Amino acid sequence: MDEKKIRAELSERLSELEAEISSVTAVPLDPMGSVSFGKRIGDGTNEAVERLNKIGVADALEAKRVEVVRALEKLDEGSYGECDSCGDRIAAERLEALPWSGLCVRCASR
Repeated sequence: MDEKKIRAELSERLSELEAEISSVTAVPLDPMGSVSFGKRIGDGTNEAVERLNKIGVADALEAKRVEVVRALEKLDEGSYGECDSCGDRIAAERLEALPWSGLCVRCASR
């Protein structure tokens, strides 16, 4: 894979992630003022659970965004394809499947 293609793919993924994060973290125009867990399942409990789920999704998307940004930085530095932990080359198959991989398989499995 050539560098221009990798950069384009990573940039596109970064834009997608940022759009997803914005969508998940958007505050509705009429948010419920107070949401709490009650003894019975009701609108408040459902809303609280939904907010907790959105926080988890947003955290996962942000973690992926950080990985993509790091991969773009590595392209700029000339170190793309090198493991951030051990410095060995990351397998081409891994980079093809996950172009934002910053760790080789061995280090990622630790």
